[in-house]
Amino acid sequence: MKKIKTALLSYGMSGKVFHAPFLTLHPGFELTGAWERSKHLIQQDYPEVKSYPSFDDLLADDVELVVVNTPVDTHFEYAKKALEAGKHIIVEKAFTTTAAEAEELDALAKAKGLKLTVYQNRRWDSDLKTVKSVIESGDLGDIVEASIRFDRYNPNLSPKAWKEGANAGAGVLKDLGPHIIDQAIYLFGYPEGVFADIRTLREGSQVDDNIDILLYYTDKRVNLHGGFFNREQLPAYIIQGRKGSFFKARADVQEDTLKTGAKPNLSDWGTEPQDKSGLLHTEVNGEIVRKTIPTLRGNYYELFDGVYNAITEGTTEPVTAEDGARVMKIIDAAIASSAQRKVINL
Repeated sequence: MKKIKTALLSYGMSGKVFHAPFLTLHPGFELTGAWERSKHLIQQDYPEVKSYPSFDDLLADDVELVVVNTPVDTHFEYAKKALEAGKHIIVEKAFTTTAAEAEELDALAKAKGLKLTVYQNRRWDSDLKTVKSVIESGDLGDIVEASIRFDRYNPNLSPKAWKEGANAGAGVLKDLGPHIIDQAIYLFGYPEGVFADIRTLREGSQVDDNIDILLYYTDKRVNLHGGFFNREQLPAYIIQGRKGSFFKARADVQEDTLKTGAKPNLSDWGTEPQDKSGLLHTEVNGEIVRKTIPTLRGNYYELFDGVYNAITEGTTEPVTAEDGARVMKIIDAAIASSAQRKVINL
């Protein structure tokens, strides 16, 4: 099996938790190292890899794939430089700070014949996979209304300056927003219009920390919410069809498991507790049914496997640059909608 030499642009939480464990598990990748200006943290976990002192040193190495997992407001600059150096790339969410930047990167990757994947790992969460399977089963009938939430309770400001400073990549809209927007598009397609209410609720905050986004479709309405004042959380997914309803908590265990230092596997990874099963209340063959639905296993490995196949076999990336650009168009529209207090047509 061909080995794709892969380097990370940082080795903080995302590199340590979300990327390195899967890159080292997958037999098709070789983790070469990470860009670290001073601390050599990656070598404490993977002694055989390098700590690159500069981005140029990383690009000068025989790396084939670069993971752009730096703060959002640097994504465009670093992704463009990596593409210009002839590297395939994975770019974390938010893909860029604007739709125009996303489209420029998409065009550059295509012009150079390179693969660009947007890291929307939540498509491989157990909860979303289960929601998608229930919708596709037809048990709910035609979907008429849906709510997708990414709720947290954390009224305190983050000590990380890049998360709380008034920069183009900060705020909930570009942190939690890309997850729920991408999930809506993944489930229901691209909407016709956007109405949004974006607010700052935490004391002393300089960035948005509460978002409500209404997506307009011809045959359904989809509401998205994200915020930090949700001590008692509502179901993350409420799907209403003409025949019935499905409620599901956001309960994927992968992130919390990875944070303990546990390594992923291909046998029982991403298995949710049974008490987090979704609730289906609908009509099947003329009979009213109310029951729990077993949750499918989540596994971010599938995203990396898709990246591997895209690079080695020329298949479509698991999350394309076009997918990322669509998310950024909705974010741009949400900002305009909230500022103008009106619907923005897409």
